[in-house]
Amino acid sequence: MSRKSFICGNWKMNATHLDAIQMVQKLSYRLELSDYERVDVVVAPPFTSLRSVQTVIEADHLAIQLAAQNVHWEDSGAFTGEVAPAMLAKLGVDSVIVGHSERRELFGETDENVNRKVKAVLAAGMTPIMCLGETLNEREAEETESKVAGQLSAGLKGLSPEEAVQVIIAYEPIWAIGTGRTAEPDDAGAVCEFLRRRFGDEFGGSFAEDVRIIYGGSVNPGNIAALMAKTHIDGGLVGGASLDPDTFASIVRYWI
Repeated sequence: MSRKSFICGNWKMNATHLDAIQMVQKLSYRLELSDYERVDVVVAPPFTSLRSVQTVIEADHLAIQLAAQNVHWEDSGAFTGEVAPAMLAKLGVDSVIVGHSERRELFGETDENVNRKVKAVLAAGMTPIMCLGETLNEREAEETESKVAGQLSAGLKGLSPEEAVQVIIAYEPIWAIGTGRTAEPDDAGAVCEFLRRRFGDEFGGSFAEDVRIIYGGSVNPGNIAALMAKTHIDGGLVGGASLDPDTFASIVRYWI
């Protein structure tokens, strides 16, 4: 199977719902219909903007996909401030980011919680974007492979190959998130290749060929083409650069 590119703009805690409407409209103006044939174009606004963005996507018949930045694993209950998978699915959300480094670092999210969220997102009919990556200290200690291998196994624990292949794996070295530092394309490609091999060890080679693995970490118009040229990198999880529609459009159209 040919792996379609997947580029997701993670807006993080930015943009009011009015800003979000303008941002997604401007993005759509800067993309051609043929772009969507090559790339799954995804935006992940804050929870407060999901409905507004979904309405624009539906009303204007846009091919842009909608993602959420987080989710709880329970269907309902006394979890103040949390959002259930079914709530997102009802809003027309296509995919959900789980295990982002900021969630792990700032909010204590564990591999066990990530695994619960992956399963809950799949059960609700959405696609998990499962993030993993090493710290700078782990990288300098040459522990990158052991760290991401552990996160991969823990995050996908209990899934069948048919389920696991639906998960988008996002390699995001923590030291490159929001710092302006980016892993060299060769290094990023090597880690993504390693992740594909590990996935194959756990779920089979044919499934490993089909699973999409993307890179996140200060992705910008200046490095996206070199990253996408790597065989085992299938897309990008874009942070700050996705907040400007012109910039994000140029990332989506990385081959231009």
